[in-house]
Amino acid sequence: MMKLSLGPILWFWSRQTVFDFYANAAEWPVDTIYLGEAVCSRRRELKPDDWFDLARDLKACGKDVVLSTQTLIESEADLRRLRRICDQNEFAVEANDQSALQVAIRNNLPFITGPSMNIYNVATLKILAKQGLKGWNLPVELGKETLEQLIRGLESEGLDVPSEVFAWGFLPLAWSSRCFTARHYNLPKDNCEFRCIEHPDGMELRSRESEELFRINGISTLSGSRYDLMRELPDMQRMGVSTVRLSPEHLDMDEVVNRFDQARRGETPASDPLQLVEAPPCNGYWYGKPGMELVG
Repeated sequence: MMKLSLGPILWFWSRQTVFDFYANAAEWPVDTIYLGEAVCSRRRELKPDDWFDLARDLKACGKDVVLSTQTLIESEADLRRLRRICDQNEFAVEANDQSALQVAIRNNLPFITGPSMNIYNVATLKILAKQGLKGWNLPVELGKETLEQLIRGLESEGLDVPSEVFAWGFLPLAWSSRCFTARHYNLPKDNCEFRCIEHPDGMELRSRESEELFRINGISTLSGSRYDLMRELPDMQRMGVSTVRLSPEHLDMDEVVNRFDQARRGETPASDPLQLVEAPPCNGYWYGKPGMELVG
């Protein structure tokens, strides 16, 4: 049966909110949980030791735990934090940029590539498989046609490298050295007053026609529409997808997990996942169309 994973929390939440979220997640029917700060180095509500303690607690609850790395490395301090994550042998890591990839390979640490990694062909996966790759995420802008080609290509090469698909949540699209949340408040990035914590699911960015185009989340820009591939799970099972990823939001995430759990078991949920934050659904990328479109 296809697995469910919880991606890393992409938003800036308080320390207690994070602990409460994972205390609940320990009871949810998810198989894998990704932990760590993947967006901004200034978000320090949790220290590295806190993440390690959470990882051990969740592992004791029967979850597979993967430590996620920062997507945009900008300084020596960022590299030190990355090395700290990779200087352990208890957990695999999710490499979200080339720096993490190199450190994990150098340390002979099992790694999974995150959806921000540019993996578009079997040749890349074949090279990484020889260096410790234990799983890979389809880049969010790619669809089912490319995914099926890659899975079949891996099979033809005799490579058992499980694939994972981002299936629910706001799509992380881009990262910048500039902090857009700080700019919104007319603050410098290095003195941002941690305003992201006031927006637990990001800030809406609308067009002049009031269409929600993006969500601003510090240095990260996400889709304004929420990606929802729950109805596409049968396609994924047919293709041989190993895991579907659900991206955390701060309210009623258990409802989303339970509905996806029903869907992967072949049951038809009574309704689609709750729209926890008011936003239109989308699935365009899956069908090779503009990402914000909704097909079907």
